[in-house]
Amino acid sequence: MDSSAERRKQLGAFLRARREKITPGQAGLPPLGRRRTPGLRREEVAQLAGIGTTWYTWLEQGRATGVSEQVLEAVARVLRMSEAERHHLFVLADRAPFRQAPLMTLRPEHTALLEQLLPFPAAVQTDAYEIVASNRMYRYLFSDLDALPADERNCAWLMFTHPAWRGSLVDEDLVLPDIVARLRARRAERRGDPRVDSLLERLLARSEDFRVMWETLEVADERPRLRQYVSPHAGHLDVHFQSLWLDPERGTRIIVMVPADGTTRERLERFAALLEAAPSWTAREDVTASRAS
Repeated sequence: MDSSAERRKQLGAFLRARREKITPGQAGLPPLGRRRTPGLRREEVAQLAGIGTTWYTWLEQGRATGVSEQVLEAVARVLRMSEAERHHLFVLADRAPFRQAPLMTLRPEHTALLEQLLPFPAAVQTDAYEIVASNRMYRYLFSDLDALPADERNCAWLMFTHPAWRGSLVDEDLVLPDIVARLRARRAERRGDPRVDSLLERLLARSEDFRVMWETLEVADERPRLRQYVSPHAGHLDVHFQSLWLDPERGTRIIVMVPADGTTRERLERFAALLEAAPSWTAREDVTASRAS
């Protein structure tokens, strides 16, 4: 599990990365000629946030403890953080609730929902991108998901390492950084989760693209996104990628690809007709099934 010292170090690195991306003009400061460093200076952030320069320097050096919410709010405002970045800041400073590790549990109502969503591709997933179960449309959309080892049925892993999954991305320059940014946010929230740590270790060892994106320290949150995919079976698809929480505290959600136009809907319906003989849903072998209460 991450120690307090390690989290303070991560906090400092995150603040430095954000500070270097904010120009004086964005912060409301007049231009002062050429600068030797990108973004704002530490003393400028401290002045605009109404805190001491020494205290802010300690924050970036990982030496400050017991940081108040008021200070964090002020720094987030000066650095023009998004809501996702602000939340990440509070998580690293131990000012946000610690979430329990996601459970690999499948309930009858989850599988019923997967079936009812056909012909839309849908899957039950943890917020660490593990695919717990999927309906037949999602299973076969890019490759046969069930033919893969259980520990590879993870969207982040597949998008960075599996040729068919990565090849499905039309807007890879948007999707891949977004995956990394959300995974960084989840890793901070679920620090010490062995499944998340293992995934990160494997991705960092396997994918140079992932390593480069991980070093940017970007974070993002969950929100509907318009995505484009090319399925080897269904063709070009424009979909609204929806992530609906089933159990937010445990990190269990259902992801759904909703057609964004009539052409995509027709292509999914034609593909669905070819899969009618397949089971409506399947799950990982290591998933725990629970009864409805």
